[in-house]
Amino acid sequence: MQIKNETAASATIYWPPLISGTLIRRYKRFLADVRLDNGKIVTAHCPNSGRMTECCEPGRTVYVSRSDRPGRKLKYTWELIAMADSLVGVNTQVPNRLVHDSISAGRIPQLNGYADIRREVKVGANSRIDIVLESSPGNKCFIEVKNCTLVSSRVACFPDAVTARGKKHLEELQKLVQAGFRAVMFFLIQRMDAQSFRPADHIDPAYGDALRQAVNGGVEIMAYDVHMDLTGISIRHELPCLIDRFDISLQPV
Repeated sequence: MQIKNETAASATIYWPPLISGTLIRRYKRFLADVRLDNGKIVTAHCPNSGRMTECCEPGRTVYVSRSDRPGRKLKYTWELIAMADSLVGVNTQVPNRLVHDSISAGRIPQLNGYADIRREVKVGANSRIDIVLESSPGNKCFIEVKNCTLVSSRVACFPDAVTARGKKHLEELQKLVQAGFRAVMFFLIQRMDAQSFRPADHIDPAYGDALRQAVNGGVEIMAYDVHMDLTGISIRHELPCLIDRFDISLQPV
């Protein structure tokens, strides 16, 4: 697929029609009970397997979409939650697509200049990379995208739970750098109230150490936040990545 300029490629993902309600509870990771504004209680699919620390508090306003596609078990999908200072995107299918579309539209300057872009590319025997950019067979950039929704004291943190899988992805990116390619860990912050990004050493210190090791080994890290409203979501600002060891849990809120 040829990368197109911004006039030809949309860098905004538009939500389906949203229905507001109040979160009753999230459970079994993929289920959420929501009381819609009309009083009806529905069970919505939660398209997020993570812990969603501080982003699934009962009583908060949430927004769901509805699909009547035949064969679908749950008609509603939880899309957004309203936190104190920002809407937060729940759907983990959004980051890969948004980063892909933003690169295609030239919205991420560090990733401009490649002729082709592909998603979900197989690397090795059992792994896939989220996005691969290429301008010639030897000039490739491999990008792994992570969804970040945890913000504390204006600092976006990843991960929000211990992640062995996340460490594996960092190791794979290091191997690609060693093979002579460019590799990027891209953190997409699906909210608007962060001023910087740090690894969540207070949650998973092993991941923080792995990220620092990856950076020392040549892996690039990027963090971008978004502009989000009830219409859609788009890439907004690059945030500084502060990767020195730091216990955010000890800082004032």
